[in-house]
Amino acid sequence: MVKTATINSLKLNATRLALLFAVATFSIAASAQDKKTTDIYTYKSKKGVTSFSDIEPIGVSYSRYKFDCYACEVDSLIDWRKAKLYLNPYKYHINQASLQYGVDPALVRAVIHAESHFNPQAISKTGAQGLMQLMPATARELGVKNSLIAQQNIQGGVKHLAKLIKKYQGDNKLVAAAYNAGEGAVKRFGGIPPYKETQVYVERVAILHQRYGRFSHQNR
Repeated sequence: MVKTATINSLKLNATRLALLFAVATFSIAASAQDKKTTDIYTYKSKKGVTSFSDIEPIGVSYSRYKFDCYACEVDSLIDWRKAKLYLNPYKYHINQASLQYGVDPALVRAVIHAESHFNPQAISKTGAQGLMQLMPATARELGVKNSLIAQQNIQGGVKHLAKLIKKYQGDNKLVAAAYNAGEGAVKRFGGIPPYKETQVYVERVAILHQRYGRFSHQNR
């Protein structure tokens, strides 16, 4: 039994080391190529060998690892004033939730774009999930049972935005800062926290909000 436990422990440690190596390798590659996502997929072959890839596997079960939100990379080379917009994905759910909670649908699209790049299966390194990257505890408070289901995620995320908009009296910069860094951080610093990630996030959400707003007449 002791021998078996030791072997299992060695296998677990080897898997962890492999994941760390994969993370380092793919992170370097992502920085060099300015990838739009930094997802890493892990899966097992038919022989039970654990493998890692930055390309979504086909025909096998896999787990996804994602690091940082889409608009949070401080040194991103994306031109946010020209980046492709996504006007049609989840249009119905976004408009319905926006109408229900009185939130500008252009802001909702901007947050989804900034958080997950419209990837409903996105999972962050901190455990945030889905289109609007809801943390499990926040999702539970918002009544979201499964954050990876787009409709539920949008409903919960817009509800959360509505709460922040009310709290910060319509100041969308503080809303974005709180969405990214948390309400506690905004309170502690008396405004947008001095975190580079949060500062660029707030700026990029504002740019996306303005751009999506230009097409509001097409998305009702």
